[in-house]
Amino acid sequence: MTSVAILQARTKSTRLPAKALLPIAGIPMAVLAALRAGNSGRKVIVATSVEASDDALATEVARHGLQCHRGSLRNALQRVINALQEYADDTIVIRLTADNVFPDGRLLDEMERDFLDRDLSYLSSNALRSGLPYGVSAEVMRLSHLRDAYLSTSDEYDLEHVTPCLIRRFGVETFDRYSHLEKGQCRCTVDSLDDYLRIQRVFAKIVDPVGVPALTLVDRLAALADAPRAARPVRDLVFGGAQLGLRYGIANSSGQPSCEEAELLIKTAVANGVAVIDTARAYGTSEEVIGGVAAQGWEDRFRVITKLAPLEHCPYSSDPETVSALVDASVFRSCAALRRQSLDVLMLHRGAHLDAWGGRVWARLLQLKELGVINGLGVSVQTPMELVSAISRPEVGHIQLPFNILDRRWRAVVPDIERIKSTRSVVVHVRSALLQGLLPSSDADHWRRANVANYPEVLEWLRSMVSSCRRENVADLCIAYVRSQPWVDGVVVGMEHIEQLHENVRYFGSSKLTTLDLQTVNQGGPTMSEETLDPASWQRLVN
Repeated sequence: MTSVAILQARTKSTRLPAKALLPIAGIPMAVLAALRAGNSGRKVIVATSVEASDDALATEVARHGLQCHRGSLRNALQRVINALQEYADDTIVIRLTADNVFPDGRLLDEMERDFLDRDLSYLSSNALRSGLPYGVSAEVMRLSHLRDAYLSTSDEYDLEHVTPCLIRRFGVETFDRYSHLEKGQCRCTVDSLDDYLRIQRVFAKIVDPVGVPALTLVDRLAALADAPRAARPVRDLVFGGAQLGLRYGIANSSGQPSCEEAELLIKTAVANGVAVIDTARAYGTSEEVIGGVAAQGWEDRFRVITKLAPLEHCPYSSDPETVSALVDASVFRSCAALRRQSLDVLMLHRGAHLDAWGGRVWARLLQLKELGVINGLGVSVQTPMELVSAISRPEVGHIQLPFNILDRRWRAVVPDIERIKSTRSVVVHVRSALLQGLLPSSDADHWRRANVANYPEVLEWLRSMVSSCRRENVADLCIAYVRSQPWVDGVVVGMEHIEQLHENVRYFGSSKLTTLDLQTVNQGGPTMSEETLDPASWQRLVN
């Protein structure tokens, strides 16, 4: 039975132009990927387009003694089928792409054996459960099935991405021989300049870039300083963006991070699996900082939830046209700052604004959503009453509320949250899990400013719960408590420096509280006043 590798390559990449020709260890990336794929003797065909933009690529492929087939730029499935025209139906096809240079012949041999031993129709290594980094990517299939797919579809997505028809028909089986490595959080695909520079570092000083084993490259990748610390994506950690644009939090001793520090924070968080960043028009320069990172080729790697301007200077007597104009100004400024054509999610910064100005703010946001300027709408609430009002509206798909281990106010409305979530899609994010840094603090002044006279009792109880629940410290306890609520989808945590981020990744990567732990916490604990639970009521520093 014949086996052949087909490597798709093109020069017209948008985020990193001409990346297929960028050198890695002195070899054009597409060529290196092909040479590595064939280093155990397998036939490799590089499939590129007939566009003039790919002439130089085709020349480089031929110059290195590789077979090159040229076909349609957009219809990649047709290009692959035509490149394999001379092969029999029972040929085993291994599909690769030029932006993934780690796969080598030995790994592909192992995948092919696994494919045949399990008598599969489709096998992929590009999944978290494979244990391999994102970008150690290969797909194994039978040529007859690829030909069937080509004859059965005219969908543009199917034609561009080649294998969706096979996945729908046969499902996805994962090559999991290396699942024990738990390196799925690492990234070695090349999609942006940052990705390219990372792979350059991996291949630095390697004598034989064509022959070096894929697993050796995986080890070098995982040893880089910016490698993820989490074995699994910390999806329920929502990056709080307030600190990126202003000084925020009672225990903030380091101030607002610099642009370089903020960029490192965001990229490291995303590398560890953070998928959502929370910000607001009112958070100083936060949106601009996030937009600057997104523009570096990271825009598809995270979603942004932002909030409408608080409209503090808009009198309640304002006419509808004025209110709509102020809403539009906030929305389009957010789009410009975030460098996005549309907003992933926009939330009201004040729950009261659902009905304020005769409901004009919300009505205008619904119009902008209909126009495609906003993809999802939500409300940031402060009280249980605001929560009940917000979730009663079917167009509200996102809720953010303040909740922590000492906050008992929400217990009565949890059944309402669970009931609504069982009937429609509503994402609930929690902020103030650490009460703006107060709960982990042992500074008496912090607690006095937060209107807590009995802080020694509070601190003692928190420490006793750390011991009872077998947690690392108070911060770990507080985060685990909020994460363990079944109605919570994500926890918004702000960070000022990289060490804080690494700590939070560790906390979110640990286990949640057990049912017994939750019962222990919920049975006791000091009661906090509204003046403590609402940071707006705290005593401010006098300069």
